[in-house]
Formats: sequence, structure tokens, C-alpha cells
Amino acid sequence: MNNWIALIFSGVLEVVWSVGLKKSAGFSHLPWTAVTLVTAVFSFFLLASAMKALPLGTAYAVFTGIGAVGAFCFGILVLGEPVGILRVASALLIVAGVIGLKVATTA
Repeated sequence: MNNWIALIFSGVLEVVWSVGLKKSAGFSHLPWTAVTLVTAVFSFFLLASAMKALPLGTAYAVFTGIGAVGAFCFGILVLGEPVGILRVASALLIVAGVIGLKVATTA
């Protein structure tokens, strides 16, 4: 269970560093660049920790799924990015895939 918690936190940190990457404006804004680099390091550390026990494909897919859907939601809710039915349906497919991988993994 601790591996899954580490994996979830690594995915959440992926959202934070991807937002930081956007806000850093190509690493030209120092505070956001720092946020990006620090959260990326911790995100990868937690991912590596979770991968000690979880299958590679499952761990990486869950990590990127959390990051992709989290960034998608942040973009819509905070940055005013377009919603669109196809975009939402696609994000829901990612969520379904992440849930399916969790259910199919016993570690």
C-alpha cells in the first residue's frame, strides 16, 4: 500500500512541476523554475521508490495518467483552457485505464 501512496504523490507532484514548467515561461521566471526543479526531483524520487515493488508499466502509466489528467483539470479550472466533450471523454479514458491497471495489479 505504501508503494501506491508514493506513486499517487509522485503523480500529484508531476502536476505541480508541469504547472511550474508552464509558469516558468521557458525557465525565464526564476521562482517557477525553482518550483519545477524541486518538485520534479521529489516526483521522480517517489516514482523510483514505488517502482521497487510495482510493475514498470503499471507504475509509469499511473504516474503519467495522474499527471496528464491533473494538468488537464488545472488547465480548465485555473487557466481557462477549453473543455470540449472530446477532451473530457479522452481524459475519462485515461482515468479508466489507470483504474484498470490498479485493479489488475496485486502488489
